[in-house]
Amino acid sequence: MGQKVNPIIFRVTANKNWRSMWFANKRDYLLFLHEDFKIRDFLKKRLSSAAVARIVIERATNRLRVNIHSARPGLIIGRKGADLDSLKRDVAALTHASEVAIDVKEIKNPELEPQLVAENIALQLERRISFRRAMKKAVQTAMDFGADGVRVRCSGRLGGAEIARTEEYRLGRVPLHTIRANVDYGFAEASTPAGRIGVKCWICRKDEGPAARFGR
Repeated sequence: MGQKVNPIIFRVTANKNWRSMWFANKRDYLLFLHEDFKIRDFLKKRLSSAAVARIVIERATNRLRVNIHSARPGLIIGRKGADLDSLKRDVAALTHASEVAIDVKEIKNPELEPQLVAENIALQLERRISFRRAMKKAVQTAMDFGADGVRVRCSGRLGGAEIARTEEYRLGRVPLHTIRANVDYGFAEASTPAGRIGVKCWICRKDEGPAARFGR
């Protein structure tokens, strides 16, 4: 089961939190859900160079708060907050909320964020760097920064091969079936001349205690 279920959803309410935190009645639920999709797609495209690991959306009555977790917050905020103000106006145009707030939170160790690791490997594959070299370097770097275990998997026409295949590298322990384990997950796609290559990354961090894990 651990290989079939998204590791983040598998651990929600145990030691992970929802990425969208709001309540809606039947009439507004579909509207809010589609707005969340639009906001996330817009921010991921607009901030593609800002190393955005995750976007958490909170709603309360007519207020909307977007928490952007990024390894490069300076690129989002801009000089004297000019870029952040522009971003806030563009997000407000995508939603019916009367008040929109954007908070940018810095990620201290991007090497331990699976989403950023997967996107980094995908970027290297698009630049025609050897997939083995990119995967091994990412795994070793995460372990050097204190990860309990790392697992990276690439699937597709690796190296331009005629037949698609899957390659995987792992170090340490990544217990996918243990719900209380602090396992995080990221996925990215690389667009290469041979086709798309999917990159999956699991990182198990050292136990930080229930309160610290649940706040993520």
